[in-house]
Amino acid sequence: MTSDGSRSRTRRDVLKASGVLATTGLLAGCSGGSGEGTTGADATESATGTEAATESATESTAETEEGTEESAGESYSVTMPPVGTVEFDSVPQTWVANNGSWADMGVALGVEPPKGVWLTSRYHTQYYDEIPNVSVDKSGMVDLYSDGVSKEVFYQLDGDVHVIDPNFLLNRYKGWEQADVDEISQKVAPFFGNSIFSRGYEWHKDYPYLTLYEAFEKLSQVFQRQDRYEAFSSLHEQFQSNVASVVPSAKSDRPAVAVLWATGDEPESFLPYVISEGTSFKQWRDLKVRDALAETDVKDFHKSRGKIDYETLLEIDPDVLLLRGHESKTAQEFQNTVVQFMKDHQTASALTAVQNGDVYRGGPLYQGPISNLVVTERGAKDLYGAEGKLFDRQRVSDIVNGNF
Repeated sequence: MTSDGSRSRTRRDVLKASGVLATTGLLAGCSGGSGEGTTGADATESATGTEAATESATESTAETEEGTEESAGESYSVTMPPVGTVEFDSVPQTWVANNGSWADMGVALGVEPPKGVWLTSRYHTQYYDEIPNVSVDKSGMVDLYSDGVSKEVFYQLDGDVHVIDPNFLLNRYKGWEQADVDEISQKVAPFFGNSIFSRGYEWHKDYPYLTLYEAFEKLSQVFQRQDRYEAFSSLHEQFQSNVASVVPSAKSDRPAVAVLWATGDEPESFLPYVISEGTSFKQWRDLKVRDALAETDVKDFHKSRGKIDYETLLEIDPDVLLLRGHESKTAQEFQNTVVQFMKDHQTASALTAVQNGDVYRGGPLYQGPISNLVVTERGAKDLYGAEGKLFDRQRVSDIVNGNF
């Protein structure tokens, strides 16, 4: 920024957002600074992200959202709700991502990692340890969220595109208004995002959600790497077939699971999550588990902001407990801390899942194409005893590195 408040322009001059100036009418539910603050249960949610994203989009959306591919060096545009059509005069070189879902998509496309994400602690780069010649160094990556979101961080990061749903800024956090979105769009770079990770927000009901691979395709158009998307899509189809082969055909043979957020190594209460269409639940849907919470009086955390204790959990007594909030741990570390505590706990030890050794890590809040492969295979082994590898690690590496 210069002393008069103007901004020196460099690469940003060649990035234009034709749809951004018109987004006031496109951004659903925008109410200026009326977004809720993050205290209590909301603070937990802001730190973890709300998981319940959708895997569905209408046919009309699919018909009207096709991005226009252009050869390198020519302008092109990509369309996605709620931001509309965003025009690029050149391929973005640097970017900022809302969360690990989008960051993982970028890695899959072989582009440089984002300069910032909502919370770097929720971007679990250890999944890349499974893939040869793929790694991400988060040491220089910036947290966008820190007791709120400052506009200054966007100026400091100076990204070429912000892969963030502006409605999330406008409706979830105090201090952001449409004028702020317009300012960052015009003076830094356009917003291009959809809050695919959460179906829990009223303001998102006015525009479609995208599935993981629909969103992935949109981002591939932004970075003009549609060939990598197509390769991943083909890999994913084969993976889905491999997963289906280990899932019991009879519903009664599949476990009734409870997905819970468990804070700390000695949890006494839990945030309950009913499995929905969200991308963070994709592996459990694909593994066709039964949701032990879905037909009880327990309200989903998105709606109730409530917690449940061991007594309530014992009444439900799921076959399997899937505990979120511990993805940074290895399986053994998880067993040595959280699971051991539950085994020693007077009430928790009476749970069927604890007695049978069926307490597992519940997967990440944010999934991209690579992390989804890793955690789905892990879930297949945990729940169904699947053996061997369900996807080709070298093939993933080859796609990421452009050797296909």
